[in-house]
Amino acid sequence: MLNTVKKWVLSSVCLASSVIALTANADETKQKLMDKLEVVGGFSADFTQVVSDADGNELQQQTGILKVRRPNLIYWETVEPDETLIVSDGETLWFYNPFVEQVSAYKVSNAVANTPILLLSDTDETLWQDYQVTAKNDSSYSIASLDENAQVKTLDLTFNGDVLTSFTIEDATGQFSQFSLSNVNTTPLPTLQQFNFTLPQGVDFDDQR
Repeated sequence: MLNTVKKWVLSSVCLASSVIALTANADETKQKLMDKLEVVGGFSADFTQVVSDADGNELQQQTGILKVRRPNLIYWETVEPDETLIVSDGETLWFYNPFVEQVSAYKVSNAVANTPILLLSDTDETLWQDYQVTAKNDSSYSIASLDENAQVKTLDLTFNGDVLTSFTIEDATGQFSQFSLSNVNTTPLPTLQQFNFTLPQGVDFDDQR
């Protein structure tokens, strides 16, 4: 009986040690990625987006412009084939669809779960606490949501040095959006004025703030 208890205690200790070690490694990886993102205060780039279903069948291609500046500033414009605009001014995340003449507004702090690209613009630990980060290699990281109900499951980032070159988003339906960046500029940073959003006249406004 005593030997059995000893074995159980030792097994429990080993398991606890393994969990602590895995947690420490995960925290270290997350911090490494956050530090990498901190090096670059922002950037502007052109992007090509390829959308595929869960079986890898291509559904759509889009092109656009992406601008990021810390903290919490995002300008994401799709120009072809359909125009859409996402702007974060630091407090509000604006979604504008010119085709249907509709604008939706959300608090940035509440929008990260379904728009994890916002993580690129802020390394506040409170925003990152709901995500697990793993390193594929020295230049690639995978960010996974811990929320089972999140619309976006993973965000994979690939870097060349400290410069982001591509990222892939997997949503809850298993659909993938692969973004390849080109003409990436980290200096000068995008101006603050580029992240202002003016509500167009005559649009349907859905205020979720």
